[in-house]
Amino acid sequence: MAAEIIASSPELGIGLGQLLENGRNASSMPMIFMAILLVLERLAAEGVRDVVALPLLLTRAFHAKADIPAALRQAPAGLRIRTAAVLGPSPLLIAALEQRLYEAGLDPADKSSTGVVLASAGSSDPEAIAVIADIAREWRHTGWCAVRPAFASASLPRTEDAVRALRAEPGVRKVAVAPYVLAPGFLPDRIARGAAGADVLAEVLGAAPPVARLLMRRYDEAHLSGTGRTAPLARIPALA
Repeated sequence: MAAEIIASSPELGIGLGQLLENGRNASSMPMIFMAILLVLERLAAEGVRDVVALPLLLTRAFHAKADIPAALRQAPAGLRIRTAAVLGPSPLLIAALEQRLYEAGLDPADKSSTGVVLASAGSSDPEAIAVIADIAREWRHTGWCAVRPAFASASLPRTEDAVRALRAEPGVRKVAVAPYVLAPGFLPDRIARGAAGADVLAEVLGAAPPVARLLMRRYDEAHLSGTGRTAPLARIPALA
């Protein structure tokens, strides 16, 4: 992802916070805090004063509302930090999902007869769950036969349940699973296992070009909300 950003905007400095990819738990949180603080301390030592933090999160759930803000509040004195909005929802993420489905072998000509499982990591946050349901509903209106949300943790239905439900829907001839996650890990592996009964399983979103463009859009939005010189980019990968 950093390579995609540097290629499109080489004038930006990239601070890489190497965080865990899997679900939040008591043992991982100190590591998350430490990773973020190490990046911020390094930027401060290099003379950076203005930072835009880009949370690599698809929904505004606990990590966006609590974890990352708590870590950023521990930043070294003198750093001015603006935090960008989470990535989703966005038409660019829909474009990335469809790109991954077609790369996995789904024929665009079969779109109207294909049911899609929008498989997210899951959350206990009602706002995040509602957003996933809204995305599935809106995505269906772009020409798919059906789109159902599914969750790898915390919420139901699971991926395998959504696959079975789509098999029973009138007009569905193929079932595809589109992981709505950014990186490989424990929960994406669970999604993959749940997709065993599907015809097509897409890869995670990863560094798909639409995702990189969306990151830069979120950066621009955050930067333009403040004043001063162009801020170096602090990329803070969060749990997704």
